[in-house]
Amino acid sequence: MITPTKGVRPERSLLYIGGQILSDLDRPTTVSGAWEALARRRRLHGQEATVTFDWFVLALDLLRALGTIRLQDGLIVKVGKS
Repeated sequence: MITPTKGVRPERSLLYIGGQILSDLDRPTTVSGAWEALARRRRLHGQEATVTFDWFVLALDLLRALGTIRLQDGLIVKVGKS
């Protein structure tokens, strides 16, 4: 689930999806904005593996647990290196 396994394709693993979310997070955005950016990115790259909204939220949860994003004033913000 978090990493690819025999039953979870690499492009559906939470780490992979989280990486895609981080790549698109150049500036603070809403949850729905990040969701739309992820869907657009996957469509453009021809990734057919379905990512549901709940799977997307799990990827956000993972990113938050890893300390790579935070919520600030209702927006998702990438945590910069200090």
